[in-house]
Amino acid sequence: MSNPPHVSPPAQRPSIALALGGGGARGLAHILVLEVLDELDLKPRMIAGTSIGALIGAGYALGLPGYRLRAIMQEALGNRFDLVRQLFASRSEPVQHLLRLLPVRKSLLDPETLIQRLVPELDGRTFADLAIPLKVVATDLAAHETVVIEHGSLTRAVAASIAIPLVFSPVQEGPRLLVDGGLVNPLPFDLLDGTADITIAIDVSGASQAAAMSRHPAAIEILMRSIQIMEKSITLQKLAYRQPDLYLDVDLDQFGALEFWRADEIIAAAAPIKDKLRRQLERLVAAPPVRALPQP
Repeated sequence: MSNPPHVSPPAQRPSIALALGGGGARGLAHILVLEVLDELDLKPRMIAGTSIGALIGAGYALGLPGYRLRAIMQEALGNRFDLVRQLFASRSEPVQHLLRLLPVRKSLLDPETLIQRLVPELDGRTFADLAIPLKVVATDLAAHETVVIEHGSLTRAVAASIAIPLVFSPVQEGPRLLVDGGLVNPLPFDLLDGTADITIAIDVSGASQAAAMSRHPAAIEILMRSIQIMEKSITLQKLAYRQPDLYLDVDLDQFGALEFWRADEIIAAAAPIKDKLRRQLERLVAAPPVRALPQP
């Protein structure tokens, strides 16, 4: 009797790790990236996020699928004036006296309020609750150092990562004063070395080309544009020495970093990245046919 033919086991798909960069409101485009991963049934082994990338990455790592994050964000950002009212009603008490001295009155807001308003599902959760390991990047303002947070409160970690100077209050964590992670590592794909077969990095920092500015820009517009240029410069220097397996630069320069009320426009403008990312992923990974997903 002849032996049965040998059947090879199905090839294992490569594992992926995902880096989500900072860019303020432009980072809403990260949601479309997550939708593609869901459609291709690709679950990251690790996520690293800076600023808005940390916020959206935390929601996804907690178990919220891309379509659900889209619905949450669009609902939360649907009323611009309600969001602004809640932010200014919760200004951090220790900095109230500074507001009387600063020429920019609407500054030093509480970043935890924004997080609770945008993704309330993070409230009360810790890194131990995550379905996917997450690294959140912040900056130690005194030590001039990168801080990678992987333990403790998700809300406080993300609050530190999004704390843009003169916009949000710094986050006091023990002896350290933490601010926006984009000041030191706006696209943290280097933190994913050795964690997966394929590293994907999504850059939403903008500043890839000249963008229109107001004829007489306000101080906050100058500040945000300066941070944008700095973050892009840091990312380009990193890319000159090392490359992720898949790098996607999302062109959303027409949107300001604080224009969260334009969420629908940003997501619509970023829509072409879905097909581009899907094609690139299918070349890197033996992906099955796209499956239908529930819609919000």
